[in-house]
Amino acid sequence: MAHDSEPMIEDEPEVERASALAPFQHPIFRAVWSANLVSSLGGLIQGVGAAWMMTTIATSSIQVALVQASTTLPIMLFALVAGAIADSFDRRKVMLVAQTFMLVASVLLTAFTWYDLITPWTLLAFTFLIDSGTALNSPSWQASVGDMVPRRKVPAAVALNSMGFNLTRSVGPAIGGIIVAAAGAAAAFAVNALSYIGLIVVLSRWKRQEPPSGLPREALGPAMGAGLRYVAMSPDIGKVLVRAAVFGCTAGAVLALLPLVARDLVHGGALTYGVMLGAFGVGAVGGALASVRLRQILTSEVMVRWAFAGFALCGFVAAVSSQAWQTSLGLVVGGACWVLALSHFNVTVQMSTPRWVVGRVLSIYQTATFGGIALGSWIWGVVADVHGADVALMASSLAMLAGGAIGIVLPLPRHMAPNLDPLDRWREPMLALDLRPRSGPIAIMIEYQVREEDVPEFLKVMAERGRIRRRDGARNWVLARDLEHPELWMESYHTPTWLDYIRHNKRATHADAAITERIRALHVGPERPRVRRMIERPTTVAGSLAPHKGAADH
Repeated sequence: MAHDSEPMIEDEPEVERASALAPFQHPIFRAVWSANLVSSLGGLIQGVGAAWMMTTIATSSIQVALVQASTTLPIMLFALVAGAIADSFDRRKVMLVAQTFMLVASVLLTAFTWYDLITPWTLLAFTFLIDSGTALNSPSWQASVGDMVPRRKVPAAVALNSMGFNLTRSVGPAIGGIIVAAAGAAAAFAVNALSYIGLIVVLSRWKRQEPPSGLPREALGPAMGAGLRYVAMSPDIGKVLVRAAVFGCTAGAVLALLPLVARDLVHGGALTYGVMLGAFGVGAVGGALASVRLRQILTSEVMVRWAFAGFALCGFVAAVSSQAWQTSLGLVVGGACWVLALSHFNVTVQMSTPRWVVGRVLSIYQTATFGGIALGSWIWGVVADVHGADVALMASSLAMLAGGAIGIVLPLPRHMAPNLDPLDRWREPMLALDLRPRSGPIAIMIEYQVREEDVPEFLKVMAERGRIRRRDGARNWVLARDLEHPELWMESYHTPTWLDYIRHNKRATHADAAITERIRALHVGPERPRVRRMIERPTTVAGSLAPHKGAADH
């Protein structure tokens, strides 16, 4: 028997507002951001080469749209595994492995194209492989933002990452179009292969300080389960995932069908396609620069609804316009709305998630977003194949307006910055039995004494406590009331092993501790709530005789 030993939570400091460029004060963020800028430029050039090559070798509109799907499908399939890896291994090394893999795949794609071995399906296969590397890299890269800058600067850092990518998008596609028109797709693929080298060098030189942990690394399967459980027990994050998936599915139509818009609706070539992508990038840069300020004056829901409406306008203009400059103006609006929505979703997820699980939650967010884009690319490609690109874009625009209206039922949480730093005040209790980390199952029982008039408030707070317990790994959480002494209440839950019990307590944050203090304020017993920790044992005599200190408990 032991007593709960968590101290009172301290008042949280007011969150400091960081300027849009504040993250550049940190050298490692500046170096990685710059190298990533070059790598993103290469990726966009490769994307133009792949998309335009597909228009020349494809036998249907579906294959053209599948280029977009092949870039997003790996993220949908592998992101959760990559997120678990990002939370379990050195993120710098994970990014190095991913960048090297993409370099090798890009070199092979260049060689296949140069020797005229490429077909629509081999092109899709190489695109899938390259973006599988992106799927491995992305959770580690996004989770590393919190390792490079203080938490208060994370929103600005995320916006700068979006701005960097879209800064390259404003010029990269045009450069890609020039390269493809002048030297062919193989040259575009070669440029992309070279673009990985700088980021590999920067990551190799980064001396990242791995935070100390007294616990062994989680196995991949349980780590993935913990990430899924955290998201399932976090309603606000769930709302973000639904809205991001709907946005990706509807807004992704414009980018997926843009090669057909350039070829069939405005009757242009590879350069026209590149210029239109550049217009999208210009708008995205503007959206990224404005996002920090807009977060300060608009609610989350208002921002996202305007993003849906703005992108619907972009899709409508692309559908009815026969002039490249008109379509490009619409794409400027679409680019701004694209970044405003996706960067806001990303920031909301990061600021709502503690560091121990941020890679996995970000990976699930990416799965929802890019899964929506992949699904939408296929759906709108089928519609375009049957009815034409203009009809598909009109239909997707109507779907975007409906997607914005989902906020009436699933409104996004307001801007918030809860203190999700580890509480780090729980200490492993002294035990009479000699437990090993794998010993278990462990049963925990906590006894409270509550006045009758406080029962409604107690039940309300305990409902939140139960959600937090299950979110952090507790199983079979139950709240029971004593029939003979109604003022007594018993909270109980299980963990599979003693190590899981330790992990469960180490995951507590300062924000979680506020619930603990509310519960204690309702407890009227002479002492603090009494905690009993027990290990379950079989009913056989041999199995029930647990060893004392000095013996081995298997």
